Amino acid sequence: MSRPPTAAQRRLIEAADPVSGRLRGTEAQLAALVKRGLAFRHPRSPHEHFLTPAGHRIREAVVPEVTEEPAPDAGVFAARVGGEEAPPSTGPERLREVHSAWQGLLELRRMTNPDGTVDRPCGWERTHLVRAAALALEAAGHRPAGEAAEGYRVRATPQPEAVAVYAPDAESLAACAATLERAGWQAGEYTEPRTRVRYVLASPRRV
Repeated sequence: MSRPPTAAQRRLIEAADPVSGRLRGTEAQLAALVKRGLAFRHPRSPHEHFLTPAGHRIREAVVPEVTEEPAPDAGVFAARVGGEEAPPSTGPERLREVHSAWQGLLELRRMTNPDGTVDRPCGWERTHLVRAAALALEAAGHRPAGEAAEGYRVRATPQPEAVAVYAPDAESLAACAATLERAGWQAGEYTEPRTRVRYVLASPRRV
């Protein structure tokens, strides 16, 4: 069994980008993580370093789990799932954060999907379904639900690898489904049998 990472290495792993796994450190520090199989050096310029799946598992073990509705000062980016009691502030800074997170996710797809495709969800998205679907919606410009505003809501479901998306009207719901399909998800509209509420059931596409 390999030795666990040192305290310094754990700090690097903990500080990695929560979506793409991009690392920051000295060449020696990053090389040590590569040697342990916890990071890899991207072959293309500027040759940045990213966590491997093993590195992501270490990160999730050392970083306190972030809920789907984090406080504004949580310090870690999280896509808006809709209905948060204390949502992050809106404005240009939020738009930049969302854009950066989406670009990082596309890069993660390119690096971790076996065929390098970016039009199909990757392993991280399959283990963070609600956050991944919410990021696709927010990055496409859909408005999340808030205390004083109607919008989308992304929720977990009992079904494996599937989320439910709710929207205030039929047009918005159809637009959410179309966005998720363009982002590599399978999406279909259904009706809850008891409440008759329409929703989108979405799952990450595998092929």
